[in-house]
Amino acid sequence: MSDTTEDRCGACTENLTETDALIRSTLDPAEEYKMDNKKRGLALIFNQEHFFWHLRLSVRNGTNADRYNLERRLKNLNFEVRAYDNLKQVEVLDKINEAACENHSDSDCFLLVFLSHGENDHVYSYDGKISVQDITSLFKGDKCKSLVGKPKIFILQACRGDKHDDPVTACDAVDNKLKTNEVVVDASVLHTLPAGADFIMCYSVAEGYYSHRETVNGSWYIQDLCDLLQRYGESHEFTEVLTLVNRKVSMRSVGNSNDRSAIGKKQVPCFASMLTKKLYFRPKQ
Repeated sequence: MSDTTEDRCGACTENLTETDALIRSTLDPAEEYKMDNKKRGLALIFNQEHFFWHLRLSVRNGTNADRYNLERRLKNLNFEVRAYDNLKQVEVLDKINEAACENHSDSDCFLLVFLSHGENDHVYSYDGKISVQDITSLFKGDKCKSLVGKPKIFILQACRGDKHDDPVTACDAVDNKLKTNEVVVDASVLHTLPAGADFIMCYSVAEGYYSHRETVNGSWYIQDLCDLLQRYGESHEFTEVLTLVNRKVSMRSVGNSNDRSAIGKKQVPCFASMLTKKLYFRPKQ
């Protein structure tokens, strides 16, 4: 190896070492997102109970309980909540575009919840499906500059596959109207999607499995998420709360269902975090 080559390699090693040292000296594992802005931030809830007949999707009985619980919990965490029921595709996109175009400079973060059926990286509105990646892309830094460096939280209550713990046939029939708290599933597939720095994608179930919903009390995931946000949302770091949600949902099993093969089956949620700091929802002063 020539002296010139050795000099170059030495310089590269020196630069890498200096960079690593700089990262080590500035990287604080306890660093938190700045959450002392005037507002907590906007929270959008899209609640899809009914669907246009040609989509052949079942009515999502129990989802209104999810919406009510989420509204209450998010307001308790100081979010400005806007909830919408059974919007058409163009209406959903209009509401999301409006939110992305707003000025979030005096907000801590942004949150969006979609309660629906899902399929192939899409969630369903009343009359069609919408790409999850199209939704999240509107809040990236080049599109929504006032949210740069701030947490962007997406919560998706939708089925992500065709399995419980073992393959079963999904319940295609419309939920019965009796006040029996039967467990049903939300339809089809939703994949884990990349979003970008400061995003966190929260899924009701791991990829490839059914997401369970009780026809009176609402979905397992939203029930347990709301319960744990009430208990620990203001004191614990957000991903710690989500891990507790994973644990609590995983302890459930199907007890009452028209699909007899579903009895005893389980569910485990998951989240994909691109957060770069710790996230706390401490009370506003």
